[in-house]
Amino acid sequence: MIVQPKIKGFICTTAHPLGCARNVQDQIDHVIQKGPVTGGPRKVLVIGASAGFGLASRIVAGFGCRAATYGVYFEKPAEDNRTASAGWYNTAAFEKAARANGLYAKSVCGDAFSDKIKRHVIKDIKKDLGQVDMVIYSLASPRRKHPKTGEIFKSTLKSIQGAYSNKSFDFDKNEVIQVSLRQATTDEIIDTVMVMGGDDWQMWIELLKAQNLLAPGCLAVAYSYIGPEVTQPIYRQGTIGAAKDHLETTARTLDKLMAQVGGRAVVSVNKALVTQASSAIPFISLYIVLLLKQMKARGIDEGCIEQMDRLFREKLFSGRLLQDIPVDDEGRVRVDDLEMLPDVQAAVKEIWKNVTTENVLRHGDVEGYNKEFLKLFGFGLPGVNYDEDVEIDVKIH
Repeated sequence: MIVQPKIKGFICTTAHPLGCARNVQDQIDHVIQKGPVTGGPRKVLVIGASAGFGLASRIVAGFGCRAATYGVYFEKPAEDNRTASAGWYNTAAFEKAARANGLYAKSVCGDAFSDKIKRHVIKDIKKDLGQVDMVIYSLASPRRKHPKTGEIFKSTLKSIQGAYSNKSFDFDKNEVIQVSLRQATTDEIIDTVMVMGGDDWQMWIELLKAQNLLAPGCLAVAYSYIGPEVTQPIYRQGTIGAAKDHLETTARTLDKLMAQVGGRAVVSVNKALVTQASSAIPFISLYIVLLLKQMKARGIDEGCIEQMDRLFREKLFSGRLLQDIPVDDEGRVRVDDLEMLPDVQAAVKEIWKNVTTENVLRHGDVEGYNKEFLKLFGFGLPGVNYDEDVEIDVKIH
Protein backbone atom coordinates (compact mmCIF):
# COMPACT_ATOMS: atom_id res chain seq x y z
CA MET A 1 0.00 0.00 0.00
CA ILE A 2 1.21 3.51 -0.81
CA VAL A 3 0.67 5.56 2.35
CA GLN A 4 0.20 9.32 2.30
CA PRO A 5 -0.88 11.63 5.13
CA LYS A 6 -4.62 12.19 5.55
CA ILE A 7 -5.26 14.98 8.01
CA LYS A 8 -8.57 15.73 9.69
CA GLY A 9 -8.42 18.65 12.09
CA PHE A 10 -5.61 17.99 14.57
CA ILE A 11 -5.36 14.27 13.73
CA CYS A 12 -3.59 12.42 10.94
CA THR A 13 -5.63 9.29 10.21
CA THR A 14 -2.76 7.44 8.51
CA ALA A 15 0.73 6.51 9.65
CA HIS A 16 3.74 5.34 7.66
CA PRO A 17 5.47 2.22 9.04
CA LEU A 18 8.89 2.96 7.55
CA GLY A 19 8.66 6.65 8.47
CA CYS A 20 7.77 5.84 12.07
CA ALA A 21 10.66 3.37 12.21
CA ARG A 22 12.99 6.04 10.85
CA ASN A 23 11.77 8.52 13.46
CA VAL A 24 12.37 6.00 16.25
CA GLN A 25 15.83 5.16 14.92
CA ASP A 26 16.76 8.84 14.74
CA GLN A 27 15.88 9.18 18.42
CA ILE A 28 17.86 6.06 19.28
CA ASP A 29 20.86 7.44 17.37
CA HIS A 30 20.64 10.72 19.29
CA VAL A 31 20.84 8.90 22.63
CA ILE A 32 23.63 6.55 21.55
CA GLN A 33 25.72 9.47 20.31
CA LYS A 34 25.50 11.04 23.77
CA GLY A 35 26.96 7.94 25.38
CA PRO A 36 25.84 5.99 28.47
CA VAL A 37 23.73 7.59 31.22
CA THR A 38 25.67 7.36 34.49
CA GLY A 39 23.78 5.65 37.30
CA GLY A 40 20.63 5.10 35.27
CA PRO A 41 17.90 2.52 35.96
CA ARG A 42 18.15 -1.13 34.97
CA LYS A 43 14.50 -2.26 34.82
CA VAL A 44 11.90 0.30 33.73
CA LEU A 45 8.13 0.24 33.43
CA VAL A 46 6.75 2.87 31.04
CA ILE A 47 3.00 3.47 31.23
CA GLY A 48 2.08 5.28 28.03
CA ALA A 49 5.09 4.10 26.03
CA SER A 50 4.18 4.47 22.36
CA ALA A 51 4.63 8.16 21.53
CA GLY A 52 5.80 11.54 22.78
CA PHE A 53 7.54 11.78 26.14
CA GLY A 54 6.73 8.17 27.04
CA LEU A 55 8.38 6.76 23.92
CA ALA A 56 11.36 9.10 24.28
CA SER A 57 11.74 8.06 27.94
CA ARG A 58 11.74 4.40 26.93
CA ILE A 59 14.38 5.08 24.28
CA VAL A 60 16.67 6.89 26.75
CA ALA A 61 16.15 4.14 29.35
CA GLY A 62 16.88 1.41 26.84
CA PHE A 63 19.69 2.85 24.77
CA GLY A 64 21.15 5.33 27.26
CA CYS A 65 20.91 3.21 30.41
CA ARG A 66 20.90 -0.27 28.81
CA ALA A 67 17.75 -0.93 30.83
CA ALA A 68 15.19 -3.66 30.30
CA THR A 69 11.94 -1.85 29.46
CA TYR A 70 8.33 -2.93 29.71
CA GLY A 71 5.82 -0.69 27.91
CA VAL A 72 2.07 -0.24 28.30
CA TYR A 73 0.27 1.36 25.37
CA PHE A 74 -3.11 1.55 23.65
CA GLU A 75 -2.79 1.55 19.87
CA LYS A 76 -4.47 0.03 16.85
CA PRO A 77 -2.92 -2.51 14.43
CA ALA A 78 -3.49 -2.30 10.70
CA GLU A 79 -6.83 -3.57 9.48
CA ASP A 80 -7.94 -4.13 5.88
CA ASN A 81 -6.76 -0.99 4.02
CA ARG A 82 -6.27 1.11 7.15
CA THR A 83 -2.79 1.64 8.50
CA ALA A 84 -1.94 0.96 12.11
CA SER A 85 -1.69 3.96 14.41
CA ALA A 86 1.68 5.69 14.65
CA GLY A 87 2.19 4.43 18.19
CA TRP A 88 1.82 0.83 16.98
CA TYR A 89 4.56 1.30 14.42
CA ASN A 90 6.71 3.18 16.96
CA THR A 91 6.46 0.32 19.43
CA ALA A 92 7.25 -2.29 16.80
CA ALA A 93 10.31 -0.33 15.68
CA PHE A 94 11.56 0.25 19.22
CA GLU A 95 11.23 -3.36 20.27
CA LYS A 96 12.90 -4.62 17.08
CA ALA A 97 15.84 -2.25 17.61
CA ALA A 98 16.06 -3.12 21.31
CA ARG A 99 16.21 -6.86 20.69
CA ALA A 100 18.80 -6.34 17.95
CA ASN A 101 20.91 -4.58 20.58
CA GLY A 102 20.49 -7.31 23.17
CA LEU A 103 17.96 -5.41 25.28
CA TYR A 104 14.86 -6.83 26.95
CA ALA A 105 11.78 -5.09 25.53
CA LYS A 106 8.24 -6.27 26.05
CA SER A 107 4.86 -4.53 25.89
CA VAL A 108 1.17 -4.98 26.42
CA CYS A 109 -1.45 -3.23 24.30
CA GLY A 110 -4.60 -2.31 26.20
CA ASP A 111 -6.35 0.07 28.56
CA ALA A 112 -3.79 1.09 31.19
CA PHE A 113 -6.64 2.37 33.40
CA SER A 114 -8.07 -1.14 33.69
CA ASP A 115 -7.42 -3.73 36.39
CA LYS A 116 -7.03 -6.35 33.65
CA ILE A 117 -3.97 -4.67 32.15
CA LYS A 118 -2.50 -3.94 35.59
CA ARG A 119 -2.77 -7.63 36.47
CA HIS A 120 -1.17 -8.59 33.16
CA VAL A 121 1.76 -6.23 33.75
CA ILE A 122 2.26 -7.48 37.31
CA LYS A 123 2.35 -11.08 36.10
CA ASP A 124 4.96 -10.28 33.44
CA ILE A 125 7.17 -8.24 35.79
CA LYS A 126 7.15 -11.02 38.36
CA LYS A 127 8.02 -13.58 35.70
CA ASP A 128 10.60 -11.64 33.69
CA LEU A 129 12.06 -8.84 35.81
CA GLY A 130 11.32 -9.54 39.45
CA GLN A 131 11.16 -5.85 40.31
CA VAL A 132 11.49 -2.47 38.55
CA ASP A 133 13.68 0.43 39.65
CA MET A 134 11.89 3.11 37.64
CA VAL A 135 8.23 3.71 36.79
CA ILE A 136 7.42 6.34 34.16
CA TYR A 137 3.82 7.50 33.91
CA SER A 138 3.15 9.29 30.61
CA LEU A 139 -0.45 8.45 29.86
CA ALA A 140 -2.49 10.71 27.55
CA SER A 141 -6.14 9.85 26.98
CA PRO A 142 -9.37 11.78 26.39
CA ARG A 143 -11.43 9.39 28.51
CA ARG A 144 -11.16 6.91 31.35
CA LYS A 145 -13.32 4.09 32.60
CA HIS A 146 -12.87 3.77 36.35
CA PRO A 147 -11.73 0.20 37.10
CA LYS A 148 -13.76 -0.07 40.32
CA THR A 149 -17.00 1.78 39.58
CA GLY A 150 -17.20 1.46 35.80
CA GLU A 151 -17.96 5.19 35.56
CA ILE A 152 -16.83 6.91 32.34
CA PHE A 153 -14.94 10.20 32.67
CA LYS A 154 -14.23 12.48 29.70
CA SER A 155 -11.70 15.31 29.76
CA THR A 156 -12.46 18.80 28.44
CA LEU A 157 -10.39 21.82 27.42
CA LYS A 158 -12.03 24.80 29.10
CA SER A 159 -11.30 27.68 31.41
CA ILE A 160 -12.33 27.49 35.05
CA GLN A 161 -12.46 31.19 35.82
CA GLY A 162 -15.10 32.22 33.28
CA ALA A 163 -15.61 32.24 29.51
CA TYR A 164 -12.37 32.92 27.67
CA SER A 165 -11.44 34.20 24.21
CA ASN A 166 -8.03 34.63 22.61
CA LYS A 167 -5.98 34.06 19.48
CA SER A 168 -5.27 30.63 18.07
CA PHE A 169 -4.02 29.22 14.78
CA ASP A 170 -5.97 27.36 12.12
CA PHE A 171 -3.49 25.12 10.28
CA ASP A 172 -6.00 24.16 7.59
CA LYS A 173 -6.30 27.78 6.49
CA ASN A 174 -2.99 29.15 7.83
CA GLU A 175 -4.92 31.83 9.66
CA VAL A 176 -4.72 33.46 13.06
CA ILE A 177 -8.24 33.12 14.42
CA GLN A 178 -10.19 34.03 17.53
CA VAL A 179 -11.42 31.13 19.66
CA SER A 180 -13.93 31.42 22.47
CA LEU A 181 -14.55 28.81 25.15
CA ARG A 182 -17.25 28.79 27.77
CA GLN A 183 -16.52 28.24 31.43
CA ALA A 184 -16.22 24.63 32.54
CA THR A 185 -18.86 23.14 34.80
CA THR A 186 -17.96 21.52 38.09
CA ASP A 187 -18.61 18.08 36.60
CA GLU A 188 -16.31 18.84 33.66
CA ILE A 189 -13.53 19.86 36.03
CA ILE A 190 -13.96 16.68 38.08
CA ASP A 191 -14.03 14.52 34.95
CA THR A 192 -10.84 16.07 33.58
CA VAL A 193 -9.04 15.57 36.88
CA MET A 194 -10.16 11.93 36.98
CA VAL A 195 -8.78 11.35 33.47
CA MET A 196 -5.60 13.43 33.51
CA GLY A 197 -4.79 13.82 37.21
CA GLY A 198 -2.87 11.50 39.51
CA ASP A 199 -5.58 9.00 40.50
CA ASP A 200 -4.51 6.24 38.10
CA TRP A 201 -0.80 6.90 38.69
CA GLN A 202 -1.39 6.37 42.40
CA MET A 203 -3.28 3.14 41.70
CA TRP A 204 -0.33 1.82 39.72
CA ILE A 205 2.26 2.69 42.36
CA GLU A 206 0.21 1.37 45.27
CA LEU A 207 -0.43 -1.90 43.43
CA LEU A 208 3.21 -2.35 42.43
CA LYS A 209 4.31 -1.72 46.01
CA ALA A 210 1.70 -4.11 47.41
CA GLN A 211 3.06 -6.80 45.07
CA ASN A 212 6.66 -6.05 46.16
CA LEU A 213 7.62 -5.06 42.62
CA LEU A 214 9.32 -1.75 43.47
CA ALA A 215 13.05 -2.29 43.84
CA PRO A 216 14.98 -0.47 46.59
CA GLY A 217 15.63 3.09 45.45
CA CYS A 218 12.90 2.96 42.79
CA LEU A 219 12.09 6.29 41.11
CA ALA A 220 8.56 7.12 39.92
CA VAL A 221 8.20 9.98 37.41
CA ALA A 222 5.14 11.61 35.82
CA TYR A 223 5.04 14.50 33.36
CA SER A 224 3.42 17.93 33.62
CA TYR A 225 3.45 21.38 32.05
CA ILE A 226 3.15 24.93 33.33
CA GLY A 227 3.63 27.27 30.37
CA PRO A 228 3.62 31.05 29.97
CA GLU A 229 1.27 33.76 31.14
CA VAL A 230 -0.49 33.95 27.77
CA THR A 231 -1.78 30.33 27.98
CA GLN A 232 -2.63 30.32 31.69
CA PRO A 233 -6.42 30.86 31.35
CA ILE A 234 -6.81 27.68 29.27
CA TYR A 235 -3.97 25.69 30.79
CA ARG A 236 -2.98 26.08 34.44
CA GLN A 237 -6.15 28.05 35.21
CA GLY A 238 -8.25 25.68 33.13
CA THR A 239 -9.52 22.14 33.43
CA ILE A 240 -6.14 20.73 32.35
CA GLY A 241 -4.43 22.83 35.02
CA ALA A 242 -6.73 21.39 37.67
CA ALA A 243 -5.65 17.92 36.52
CA LYS A 244 -1.98 18.89 36.58
CA ASP A 245 -2.38 20.36 40.08
CA HIS A 246 -3.85 17.02 41.17
CA LEU A 247 -1.00 15.13 39.49
CA GLU A 248 1.59 17.23 41.31
CA THR A 249 -0.21 16.84 44.64
CA THR A 250 -0.29 13.09 44.04
CA ALA A 251 3.47 13.15 43.51
CA ARG A 252 3.96 14.52 47.02
CA THR A 253 1.75 11.75 48.42
CA LEU A 254 3.56 9.06 46.45
CA ASP A 255 6.95 10.47 47.43
CA LYS A 256 6.18 9.46 51.02
CA LEU A 257 5.07 6.01 49.86
CA MET A 258 8.17 5.53 47.71
CA ALA A 259 10.35 6.53 50.67
CA GLN A 260 9.33 3.23 52.27
CA VAL A 261 11.46 1.45 49.66
CA GLY A 262 14.14 4.13 49.71
CA GLY A 263 12.76 5.66 46.52
CA ARG A 264 11.16 8.86 45.31
CA ALA A 265 8.22 10.13 43.26
CA VAL A 266 8.57 13.36 41.28
CA VAL A 267 6.84 15.28 38.52
CA SER A 268 8.92 16.62 35.65
CA VAL A 269 7.68 19.86 34.09
CA ASN A 270 8.52 19.63 30.40
CA LYS A 271 8.68 22.02 27.47
CA ALA A 272 5.79 22.82 25.11
CA LEU A 273 6.12 20.53 22.11
CA VAL A 274 4.29 19.58 18.94
CA THR A 275 2.38 16.47 19.99
CA GLN A 276 -1.01 14.97 19.17
CA ALA A 277 -2.25 16.20 22.54
CA SER A 278 -0.95 19.78 22.26
CA SER A 279 -2.36 20.13 18.75
CA ALA A 280 -5.84 19.70 20.21
CA ILE A 281 -5.53 22.53 22.75
CA PRO A 282 -6.80 25.95 21.57
CA PHE A 283 -4.29 28.82 21.83
CA ILE A 284 -1.38 26.45 22.56
CA SER A 285 -0.78 25.83 18.84
CA LEU A 286 -0.18 29.52 18.12
CA TYR A 287 2.06 29.82 21.17
CA ILE A 288 4.18 26.89 19.97
CA VAL A 289 4.45 28.38 16.47
CA LEU A 290 5.87 31.60 17.97
CA LEU A 291 7.99 29.75 20.55
CA LEU A 292 9.65 27.54 17.94
CA LYS A 293 10.84 30.60 16.02
CA GLN A 294 12.39 32.18 19.11
CA MET A 295 14.06 29.05 20.46
CA LYS A 296 15.46 28.02 17.08
CA ALA A 297 16.87 31.52 16.59
CA ARG A 298 18.76 31.07 19.87
CA GLY A 299 19.82 27.50 19.08
CA ILE A 300 18.08 26.10 22.18
CA ASP A 301 15.03 24.31 20.76
CA GLU A 302 14.45 20.73 21.93
CA GLY A 303 12.15 17.91 20.88
CA CYS A 304 10.89 15.02 22.98
CA ILE A 305 14.09 13.01 22.77
CA GLU A 306 16.33 15.97 23.63
CA GLN A 307 14.09 16.81 26.59
CA MET A 308 14.05 13.27 27.99
CA ASP A 309 17.74 12.74 27.34
CA ARG A 310 18.52 15.91 29.32
CA LEU A 311 16.07 14.92 32.05
CA PHE A 312 17.85 11.59 32.58
CA ARG A 313 21.41 12.87 32.22
CA GLU A 314 21.26 16.25 33.96
CA LYS A 315 18.39 15.99 36.43
CA LEU A 316 17.56 12.45 37.54
CA PHE A 317 20.77 10.46 37.31
CA SER A 318 24.40 11.18 36.34
CA GLY A 319 25.44 9.39 39.52
CA ARG A 320 23.52 11.64 41.90
CA LEU A 321 21.55 10.38 44.88
CA LEU A 322 17.74 10.48 44.71
CA GLN A 323 17.56 13.11 47.45
CA ASP A 324 19.85 15.33 45.37
CA ILE A 325 17.51 15.52 42.36
CA PRO A 326 17.09 19.28 41.76
CA VAL A 327 13.51 20.50 42.23
CA ASP A 328 11.74 23.87 42.44
CA ASP A 329 9.86 25.24 45.44
CA GLU A 330 6.90 22.97 44.62
CA GLY A 331 9.06 19.86 44.43
CA ARG A 332 8.99 19.66 40.63
CA VAL A 333 11.90 18.83 38.32
CA ARG A 334 12.16 21.51 35.63
CA VAL A 335 13.25 20.83 32.06
CA ASP A 336 11.14 23.69 30.73
CA ASP A 337 13.94 26.02 31.82
CA LEU A 338 15.01 26.98 28.30
CA GLU A 339 11.43 27.66 27.19
CA MET A 340 10.87 29.88 30.22
CA LEU A 341 14.03 31.99 29.81
CA PRO A 342 12.97 35.63 30.36
CA ASP A 343 14.17 36.84 26.96
CA VAL A 344 12.35 34.03 25.14
CA GLN A 345 9.09 34.68 26.97
CA ALA A 346 9.36 38.46 26.58
CA ALA A 347 9.80 38.06 22.82
CA VAL A 348 6.83 35.69 22.46
CA LYS A 349 4.63 37.91 24.64
CA GLU A 350 5.43 41.00 22.58
CA ILE A 351 4.80 39.24 19.25
CA TRP A 352 1.54 37.73 20.54
CA LYS A 353 0.05 41.21 20.97
CA ASN A 354 0.30 42.01 17.26
CA VAL A 355 0.39 38.65 15.49
CA THR A 356 -2.10 38.35 12.63
CA THR A 357 -2.70 36.13 9.62
CA GLU A 358 -0.71 38.59 7.54
CA ASN A 359 2.46 38.46 9.65
CA VAL A 360 2.36 35.06 11.37
CA LEU A 361 4.62 33.41 8.77
CA ARG A 362 7.23 36.06 9.48
CA HIS A 363 7.00 35.92 13.26
CA GLY A 364 6.31 32.22 13.73
CA ASP A 365 7.66 28.89 12.48
CA VAL A 366 4.52 27.49 10.87
CA GLU A 367 6.55 25.34 8.49
CA GLY A 368 8.53 23.86 11.38
CA TYR A 369 5.35 23.10 13.31
CA ASN A 370 3.82 21.32 10.31
CA LYS A 371 6.97 19.27 9.77
CA GLU A 372 7.05 18.18 13.41
CA PHE A 373 3.35 17.31 13.31
CA LEU A 374 3.72 15.11 10.21
CA LYS A 375 6.81 13.46 11.71
CA LEU A 376 4.64 12.21 14.58
CA PHE A 377 2.93 9.97 12.03
CA GLY A 378 6.06 8.98 10.12
CA PHE A 379 5.88 11.48 7.26
CA GLY A 380 8.56 13.83 5.96
CA LEU A 381 11.48 11.74 7.23
CA PRO A 382 14.64 11.79 5.09
CA GLY A 383 15.56 8.53 3.44
CA VAL A 384 11.99 7.26 3.21
CA ASN A 385 10.41 6.80 -0.23
CA TYR A 386 6.78 7.79 0.29
CA ASP A 387 5.86 6.76 -3.25
CA GLU A 388 6.88 3.19 -2.52
CA ASP A 389 4.42 0.39 -1.83
CA VAL A 390 4.89 -0.70 1.82
CA GLU A 391 3.57 -3.45 4.05
CA ILE A 392 1.24 -1.83 6.57
CA ASP A 393 0.55 -4.96 8.64
CA VAL A 394 3.50 -4.80 11.03
CA LYS A 395 3.58 -7.36 13.82
CA ILE A 396 4.78 -6.67 17.34
CA HIS A 397 6.76 -9.51 18.92
